[in-house]
Amino acid sequence: MYYKFSGFTQKLTGSAPTAAYSPQGLRPSVPAKSPAMIFATPTKVVSEAGSMVEYMGANGVPDLQRLFQTSDGIPIHLKRGVPDRLLYRTTMALTVGGALYCLVALYIAAQPKK
Repeated sequence: MYYKFSGFTQKLTGSAPTAAYSPQGLRPSVPAKSPAMIFATPTKVVSEAGSMVEYMGANGVPDLQRLFQTSDGIPIHLKRGVPDRLLYRTTMALTVGGALYCLVALYIAAQPKK
């Protein structure tokens, strides 16, 4: 006898061989035709691109490497100036504030109910 899991009763129930090999009533099927493309064909095929690759803008990696590799005593996370300092200080303030909030919540939760 063949068994399958019944989604209704949440137990194993007797079933036919075809139902036991296709769980939950799913039947294997092959799509009749391939699905249609969602987007149009690419504007440039790889073989058409040739050896030259076009970028959207100038490559800024060498400039950033030069900036980050200078040894001026500034930590790496503060090298880009004011935006980095603002982000660092905001993150530290939120971290300290969250830790204090957790401690206050723990203190309040530890007090007995009146």
